[in-house]
Amino acid sequence: MTEKEKAQNGYLYNANNDAALIEERTVCKDLCFQYNGLRPSMKEARTTLIKKIVGKTKGAFIIEQPFWCDYGYNVEIGENFFANHNCIILDGAKVTFGDNVFIAPNCGFYTAGHPLDSEQRNQGLEYAYPITVGNNVWIGAHVVVLPGVTIGNEVVIGAGSVVNKNIPSGVIAAGNPCKVIRQITENDKKKYWNG
Repeated sequence: MTEKEKAQNGYLYNANNDAALIEERTVCKDLCFQYNGLRPSMKEARTTLIKKIVGKTKGAFIIEQPFWCDYGYNVEIGENFFANHNCIILDGAKVTFGDNVFIAPNCGFYTAGHPLDSEQRNQGLEYAYPITVGNNVWIGAHVVVLPGVTIGNEVVIGAGSVVNKNIPSGVIAAGNPCKVIRQITENDKKKYWNG
């Protein structure tokens, strides 16, 4: 089994010393570097290039610069996706975003983790568990989403949260570690309307 196959199956794999994975990351990071160097007004060129980086897109989307990911092909974004500045996706495993996902600045989605055992860690071994974000999700600034997490539909994640466990649909969650604060209610639809 190759190191890439191990990663795809959730096993420990050697990302630091495997030539094939290093080459894939280098190609992706070169594309990200090129993307991040484009002028914001070069919308068509930005869209064309990000489609070379990201594995799957659906409809309209915006990914502000700078943007970084490891492989790109493990990232899937839905319709009406928006990621603000400094989004980082470590996509050793799949990272899937649903429709109408809004991500504030300085957020990270990290499928990669390292063994607690220092001998394994010092060998360059790591694991990668998928991250899934549902539809109609707003993720506040400086949020970190850790390996293996699923965030449901209709969710708001408060700024600065560290999401290390699954978050159910229809809630506001925040904190370190991130916890459900309350359900989103009908009253929330009226909160910001004057009149």
